Amino acid sequence: MDPGVHGKCVTRFSVRRTTMSSTMKRRTFLKHSAGAALGTLGLPLFVPAGALGKAGRAAPSERITLASIGVGGMGTSNMRAFLAQPEVQVVAVCDVVEASEEYGHWYKRGWNGAWFGREPARKIVEEDYARKNPSGSYKGCDAYVDFRAIIARRDIDAVCITTPDHWHAIPAILAAKAGKDVYCEKPLSLTVAEGRAMVEAAQRYNIVFQTGTQRRSSDQYRHICELVRNGRIGQLKRVTSSIGGNNKQAPPSDWQPMPVPQWLDYDMWLGPAPWAPYHKDRCLYTFRFLLDYSGGQTTNLGAHVIDVIQWANGTDTTGPVEFEDMGSEWPTDGLFTTATKVSFRARYANGVELTCQTQKGEFWRFEGTEGWIEVQDNKWTGSPESLKTTTIGPNEIHLYKSNDHHRNFVDCIKSRQITAAPAEIGHRSTSICLLGNIAMQLGRKLHWDPAAERFTNSDEANEMLHKPLRNPWHL
Repeated sequence: MDPGVHGKCVTRFSVRRTTMSSTMKRRTFLKHSAGAALGTLGLPLFVPAGALGKAGRAAPSERITLASIGVGGMGTSNMRAFLAQPEVQVVAVCDVVEASEEYGHWYKRGWNGAWFGREPARKIVEEDYARKNPSGSYKGCDAYVDFRAIIARRDIDAVCITTPDHWHAIPAILAAKAGKDVYCEKPLSLTVAEGRAMVEAAQRYNIVFQTGTQRRSSDQYRHICELVRNGRIGQLKRVTSSIGGNNKQAPPSDWQPMPVPQWLDYDMWLGPAPWAPYHKDRCLYTFRFLLDYSGGQTTNLGAHVIDVIQWANGTDTTGPVEFEDMGSEWPTDGLFTTATKVSFRARYANGVELTCQTQKGEFWRFEGTEGWIEVQDNKWTGSPESLKTTTIGPNEIHLYKSNDHHRNFVDCIKSRQITAAPAEIGHRSTSICLLGNIAMQLGRKLHWDPAAERFTNSDEANEMLHKPLRNPWHL
């Protein structure tokens, strides 16, 4: 259910009718009937050992079945990462796009001209397993338009959600209720209220949850945050950050609705968002620039940048107490509605001041009473010079260590331990971006209670913490 795209209908992918799988709970099933087949489908519940390759692969009774919800560019990248995990079997994919080649035109990762959607994703999965199967063939990955078919399957342990932002909360909450572990891309939610509901669902149903803020699994960013947390630049006073990236070129202000492509279930793409006429730039990568579906670059890129600041400041379960617009700019007409220039300031209860702007690409400057650290283009420098050679002692603060975000999720599914970026952490980092947006939209200073998650000086701002959902969708 990645953003719908504008392109030609696909004819080379056959659409296979799918049926619901066994209703037996997989975890119970594994204990008593490992390796059994789904008689109703005539397909193996698990990939045969030979198909996955014996070396380094888990026994069928130890495998984790996973479904990918949203398989556009980033969704397919996530899916491939899970295909590479020896314990994981990808058994289903879901997207409102059957297949289109236009996804890749908006990315700079070699995706230009590539086909994405549920049928290309299924093809990737089945070809991957076929290469590992002595017979050279494999058919066992189902493709769905409606993610609820995946939620209803009791043989699926986990889901990876890589959909537009307005389609994060509902699938994640329903998956949690069904006892499925969740990997959800950033930004975690479209609103603060949705994010809190996701956290509560993850906690209530005791699932493993990983937010797709991958810098939590970076040695470099962990080390930088440990330097700050352990006082190597003195007491942290200020963090200046840049998220980079303005809105893409918007359609002209006199844009006209377009016919809905036959390969796109547009009503399902809109889902809980208000009904609106179709335009390719409403649904492509550029969905990010409409407030009905996203928070713009503030949340898209800011989710990563702010998350590192939260980590360095030791405020993973809270947030700033004050937000203020610093000269943001917004569209006055046309299709796009998110900020064209991001600029806001926030202040934490511990006195740390945070500024976030669209300025110089992804950038951080941590300033303390005794030094500073700057990070840009995955390189860092700082003062004093000893920062480059200092080590973190055994009795100092050591932050959560993960070297691979997808691997960490899989390991935590097995151990039932907390991930590198659980729902609460993802929610708090995303919330700062959302609250910055609200302050910029209203153009004034707002006081925030991070415990109650309410503004204390603006009813108007509090009304912006949630959005009404279109029937029949609800949290």
